[in-house]
Amino acid sequence: MKIDLNSDLGEGFGPYKLGDDKALLKIVTSANIACGYHAGDAVIMDQTVRAAKANKADIGAHVGFPDRLGFGRHPMHMDLAELEKHVIYQLGALYGIATAAGHKMTHMNFHGALGNMAFVDKELAEMLVNAVYSFDKNLILLCLANTEFSKVAEKKGFKTANVFLADRAYDDNGILVKRGLPGAVIKEPEAVTERVRQFLNDGSITSINGKKLSTPIHTILVHGDTPGSVTLARNIRNLIAHEGHELTPLSEMLA
Repeated sequence: MKIDLNSDLGEGFGPYKLGDDKALLKIVTSANIACGYHAGDAVIMDQTVRAAKANKADIGAHVGFPDRLGFGRHPMHMDLAELEKHVIYQLGALYGIATAAGHKMTHMNFHGALGNMAFVDKELAEMLVNAVYSFDKNLILLCLANTEFSKVAEKKGFKTANVFLADRAYDDNGILVKRGLPGAVIKEPEAVTERVRQFLNDGSITSINGKKLSTPIHTILVHGDTPGSVTLARNIRNLIAHEGHELTPLSEMLA
């Protein structure tokens, strides 16, 4: 099996740093880079893009609500036409930085509350997919399988990559359990690694209620802001190799 190892990066702001992006980019094969709304700025974007290029890692836009105070995790009920422009603005920001650095933007991923809302809201999902399509219909869209967002994206003709958030709990329908609820974030590194091992062995993940869910997965995500994320990512990378699977960037896997 070919599998991508992915991380959310570039999530500092000005002099404030969050996570060890340089170390993670020596481990992961693709990165979602904050575009200045939930985190990030032009300088951090540029540094992250250039580090990704040096390590031959794919880069994608990590697009969220204009919610720097809440790190993009606050649901915002915006006019869809207005939100569409915010999406395109963020895509354009990373595209410009990447082009100037000589790297290619290959994918995109919706961050935090915006992504979670799109998984279950068809109207929102349609607007988001159409916004990305108007910008670049060749981008790979990261999503959870069998959600409103993935269905709309596939119908529109996008290549989609199903992502497994190894440190987040899923409900029985394969949707992320809301942050703040008991057990929503899995903090024990051993438990996270064991979840990855289960997926690599039999293609399944276990919901918060103990239900086994089988779903195709293209990429495993390690959050860059998770304490110990570098060690966790390295352990997962080693586990993928140990289990006989091939680490492959998204752009190569879905070419």
